[in-house]
Amino acid sequence: KTPSQETSPLLLFDKFLGEGDSLLFDAAFSTASSEGIFERDTLPAVTLVLGGVRSGKSRFAQSLVERFAPAIYLATAEAVDDEMAERIREHQVRRDGRFETVEEPLALGAALAEHGQGERPILVDCLTLWLSNLMQAGRDIEAEFAELDRAVAALTAPVVFVSNEVGLGIVPDNALAREFRDHAGRLNQRIAAQARLVIFIAAGLPLVLKNGS
Repeated sequence: KTPSQETSPLLLFDKFLGEGDSLLFDAAFSTASSEGIFERDTLPAVTLVLGGVRSGKSRFAQSLVERFAPAIYLATAEAVDDEMAERIREHQVRRDGRFETVEEPLALGAALAEHGQGERPILVDCLTLWLSNLMQAGRDIEAEFAELDRAVAALTAPVVFVSNEVGLGIVPDNALAREFRDHAGRLNQRIAAQARLVIFIAAGLPLVLKNGS
């Protein structure tokens, strides 16, 4: 069942994350387990964490995975300008050496196939930047999506995907931006269909969209 706002333990994570209080943090996850959202000591095979820019989605997704260190951080971003370089630096500081970082801006399916056959959890951050990289490189988007589908289906390691929800604003005024928006929406739907747990983050607060197969 989906807990109400008053009782949802996921809504407590915004208070607990980053405070370094392991007792409170463990209590939140114990409550989440009792509510049937997910097991305290395991991750679902596939989790999708969605949200807008600066919504807190990456921080939340990292909190799910880092409990099972050593984990793998599969980064899709490239430092194409100073702003992106700073964002990458912020994420690196937050990981603080708790992950093995694998950088792969394009061949995400192949990277998952290579690193996802063990038991170490994988955090993919993020699908939206991967899509942007594919479009800039002139790749066949549908073929890349299909390869990702196959890789996810063959995983033995749990994976948490981070992605932007880009379809809530106005319709873009140019064809390239509309194409990107449409591809991103379809990509999110494909991953959500394979995920057991889908969480939407807004203003740092998580909302469970899907819990179960």
